[in-house]
Amino acid sequence: MRIPTFLWQHTVTVEEFEGSGAYGDVYGAPVAVACLLAEETRLVRAADGTDTVSGAYYLADPDHRPPPGSRVTLPSGRTTTVISVDRADGGALPVPSNTRVNLE
Repeated sequence: MRIPTFLWQHTVTVEEFEGSGAYGDVYGAPVAVACLLAEETRLVRAADGTDTVSGAYYLADPDHRPPPGSRVTLPSGRTTTVISVDRADGGALPVPSNTRVNLE
């Protein structure tokens, strides 16, 4: 079971991190992602295992998996980066599956 699409009240723009090149970080083309955004401060664990402060997160479709370091533009115009991505899989239970993307 997935979160119903009518709950996706926000749209963020995601540019997936593709690596670093001779001229700096390389990002993919911008993609609009329907989501449910929350801006709150909390402590999260980054992909490298360090604890870091997150200023926002969004919930999206369970198939959405941007890599850490991806650039995200929020509806307010603020640009931030992905710290970590968590997936909640409800399986056969009557709870929604989703992806939580933690942002700086």
